[in-house]
Amino acid sequence: MRHISTTPPGRRTQPAGLTAARAPATAPCPSADKWALLQALTDGRDAFGLTDRNLAVLSALLSFHPARDLRDGPPTVFPSNASLSSRLHGMPESTLRRHLSALVAAGMIRRQDSPNGKRYATRDGNGRIDHVFGFDLRPLLQRASEIVRAADQARDRARHMRRLRQTISLLMRDAAMLPDGVAPCSARLADLQRLMRRKLDLDALTDLESRLRRLLADMARQAEPAPEMSANDSQNERHHHNTDSHILESEKGREQDELPPLAAILKAAPEIETYAAAPLRSWRDLVGVAEFIRPMLGITAETWAFARRSMGEGRAVVVLSCILQRFASIRNPGAYLRRLAQSEDFRVGPMVMALLRNRDAVAASS
Repeated sequence: MRHISTTPPGRRTQPAGLTAARAPATAPCPSADKWALLQALTDGRDAFGLTDRNLAVLSALLSFHPARDLRDGPPTVFPSNASLSSRLHGMPESTLRRHLSALVAAGMIRRQDSPNGKRYATRDGNGRIDHVFGFDLRPLLQRASEIVRAADQARDRARHMRRLRQTISLLMRDAAMLPDGVAPCSARLADLQRLMRRKLDLDALTDLESRLRRLLADMARQAEPAPEMSANDSQNERHHHNTDSHILESEKGREQDELPPLAAILKAAPEIETYAAAPLRSWRDLVGVAEFIRPMLGITAETWAFARRSMGEGRAVVVLSCILQRFASIRNPGAYLRRLAQSEDFRVGPMVMALLRNRDAVAASS
């Protein structure tokens, strides 16, 4: 690579490409708030290969510029290394020189060297500054739009990564709440949990989310009981897809020792009525509202279908109403519903009675 000396004695050299970059410096530049520009550069620093220490040095340089706005002029500052080190809380001069060189290499500042390599300003016969030897800040001003674009992209990427991490945390929590006994899936989950301890980029987080969703689907399939091929079960499956308004009344007849009256359910879990467009007068109305709020509770369509198959539609709707009523105390509604659906000893009657007793106790205490 060819190098061109920036001072007559050849005190410091720089790549010819950086010297060639001086050509556009004569073009007119808009003004920009120097601190807003520094904040944008801080957000988008990865795009320019800058570190937080590089930016700290740039901040100190900008503090020597008297105006808040950078304007074409040229905006040149000429603090000594000792002055810069003082504003950087005693940063060693060797470290300071390294960070200044990084800012020059990144194209954020440009050196304007004097014949003796010192930084100073000369004045004309009227006492006005006519030439400054120091650090030219115009490259920062010229790249303002590029810096702002990089900052916007970095913020969008950070928001996307934040949402991905939240989604991944919820998926891992759902996977951890699924029943034991699926050893291969448990090993895969442990591997994915170890990955989360690392600092992952956007592509790695996206891949991790996809792997978690596939794992959850595999775990759900292994956890679901195989359907029995009896005539009664076939009849039940037909009932699930029937739109007849009396379906739940017939189911209630089959489970009359377990399924409480609609009025008792609404008294025990009144929260579900707040989501209804009209008063709930039938089981069909209750089913419609349950279908509406099920996604709000974080219960997947697969978990809901499994609960309806295992419990029966009526009991599943009652359980969902009770879960909504106790939402603040249930960490994972989807996993909780699946565990209840898998339990052979679970009965909805005691759950409803417990809510009624709690409601009466609260009313009595008030």
